[in-house]
Amino acid sequence: MGRHQAITAAQLWDGSKLISNPVVEIEDGQIVALGSQAQLAVPTGADLLDFPNAILAPAFFDVHNHGGAGHDIMEATPESTKTVSRFLAGRGTGSYLATTVTAPLDTILRSLEGLAKRIREAQSDTQSGIWVGARPLGVHLEGPFLSHAKRGVHPPQHLLAPDIALFDRTYEASEGHIRLLTLAPELPEAAAFAAHAVAKGVRISVGHSNATAAETHAAIDAGATSATHTFNAMRPLDHREIGILGTVLTTDSLFAELICDGIHVHPSLVKLWWRAKGSKRGILITDAMSASGMPEGEYMLGEMTIQVVNGHATANGVLAGSVLTLDRALQNFVAYTGVTVESALPLLTHNPAAMTGFSDLAGSIRTGQPANLVALDPSGALIASIVQGRVSNPN
Repeated sequence: MGRHQAITAAQLWDGSKLISNPVVEIEDGQIVALGSQAQLAVPTGADLLDFPNAILAPAFFDVHNHGGAGHDIMEATPESTKTVSRFLAGRGTGSYLATTVTAPLDTILRSLEGLAKRIREAQSDTQSGIWVGARPLGVHLEGPFLSHAKRGVHPPQHLLAPDIALFDRTYEASEGHIRLLTLAPELPEAAAFAAHAVAKGVRISVGHSNATAAETHAAIDAGATSATHTFNAMRPLDHREIGILGTVLTTDSLFAELICDGIHVHPSLVKLWWRAKGSKRGILITDAMSASGMPEGEYMLGEMTIQVVNGHATANGVLAGSVLTLDRALQNFVAYTGVTVESALPLLTHNPAAMTGFSDLAGSIRTGQPANLVALDPSGALIASIVQGRVSNPN
């Protein structure tokens, strides 16, 4: 006999609207019914989970994650992927893009081959009900097609110019699972490269870039749909040449990531980003690396050794990802901007799903979908994470 559960709370945000006094009915990890208690009775005999003062929401979707719990995404082993997935689920994340970093080409290709296997395994195990943890839905290729001027910690010797044949090798190694690719628009032939990738279903995110406004608009015209960690590794804003940053902030159609840890972007600029991108185009990310959820010390990011001290992950004094989790990012965002939790929720749910084209798998609460939810208090703090109907308290 399968698992029969029901979840109740004060409110539920389903991805588009608020429902008061909701009931979510779950059978074997799948949502089978959803509505208010005035419309839908709590089923008799179901295991009841009640969160009387909480808001239920879709589990979070992190489109920019390099690892956690001591493991780097590029390890791409069954153990590393499952460990990262379990850790993320404990922090409210139900889905993520496994994000690579610039490394020798052979290393990238091997990682993509391994990640393709892990993504297939997660899909199969989810369908059979045995997957435990957040599900990797695809790959975010961050590097090697980045600017030397704005490379951050990406190793300069492994950066490459856009090359369609090379992209095709990475795409084939990933078995078509590359869903997002960060590209510096000023690189030679970047627009043609972007158009080729977009034709294969890959979303282009402009970033790690010293591009002018014109160069950035050329990438957008070629199909770029998002921006990688806005403000960070971008040409500074100038009032005459607004560059990539000014273009990102003023192009209404463009999604834009933000690392909301209070380290990468000053809280006052978080407000500016919110006013520019709003609830329809903003995406909160972690850019987390293997040290997330771990004590301070030395950890790996790809093939780089990173020091974590006082919450700062750095290599030679340069920020190298973060130790952020999305539940903490939500709390920070609510505190920095003063918006309500329900106003901020699209930034971690609906928007990343819409940008990547995974709205059928993430970003909302609907019948027929996996029971991936979070229970939050009015400050945005995580009370409980429910992934595939399995409940885990914050780890």
